[in-house]
Amino acid sequence: MPDRRERRPRLPPRWFVLLFWSAHRAVYRLTGGQVGLWRPKAGRWGTMRLTTIGRRTGQERSVIIAYVVDGPNLITLAMNGWADAEPAWWLNLRAHPDARVDVPNGQRAVRGRAAKGEERTRLWDRWREVETNLDGYAALRSSETAVVILEPRPEPGHEQETAELGGN
Repeated sequence: MPDRRERRPRLPPRWFVLLFWSAHRAVYRLTGGQVGLWRPKAGRWGTMRLTTIGRRTGQERSVIIAYVVDGPNLITLAMNGWADAEPAWWLNLRAHPDARVDVPNGQRAVRGRAAKGEERTRLWDRWREVETNLDGYAALRSSETAVVILEPRPEPGHEQETAELGGN
């Protein structure tokens, strides 16, 4: 009989993940934001630069993370490269929900929150469409991975600009 046990996904060593993230941010900075962000497409997530306010320092902190689009909202996972600890950006966003994102078609103000209940289930399923081994990766963590919704937030004097950025 064939062995039907599901294999746990393999991740690269943590040092490699951290090195990759650092290199990605460096490329983004060195190119003035021209390289490093991309739009999600059918069956593929995109990348955005999220800027939060540090919960301890009050200083701006930026990170490049994956996202999918759900109507006007951007949806990401608080996964920290599937490491067990919560990512710092998520801890910051929980303390200060107002943030800013840079996406390939511009910048926008957002407010972050965790999806709950049926909404979380629906959005987790949406992520499964682009990340086929999502449940296997999530099983590597000891706690549930938050599904984070970044909702558009108009900034004073920029209401029209925010509306024009849309979700594309």
